[in-house]
Amino acid sequence: MSTAPICPFCGLPPQRVLHENAWALVVRDAYPVSPGHTLVIPRRHIASFFDLSTDEHGALVDLLRVAREELSRERQPAAYNIGINDGAAAGQTVPHLHVHLIPRYTGDRADPRGGVRWIFPELADYWSGPNLVSPS
Repeated sequence: MSTAPICPFCGLPPQRVLHENAWALVVRDAYPVSPGHTLVIPRRHIASFFDLSTDEHGALVDLLRVAREELSRERQPAAYNIGINDGAAAGQTVPHLHVHLIPRYTGDRADPRGGVRWIFPELADYWSGPNLVSPS
């Protein structure tokens, strides 16, 4: 009997799959942070974006575009965040690469400026001046 954890993205039930191609598939996030939060996942079990083959990379980008077009038609978000947590130190909790496509809606945050920069709140607000850090 295997003691290895079961990957939630390997063997997804077909009814969860919205779009697919030979290399990747699209599903809605099971724990969405906004309405329509979507994941694009390679079929091959790899942890890092940097381990994608050229074919897989192209396939993920193609499906990202398809998912965005569908979300734009169905939900009309004002914008999108696209994100990857690549490695445990970056917050990756499922060690199977997945690209988050997060629809953003006008008013969903009081001030959305900075987007993904808010993972480090003390450095996110670069436009106000006091947090400026010179590049090393």
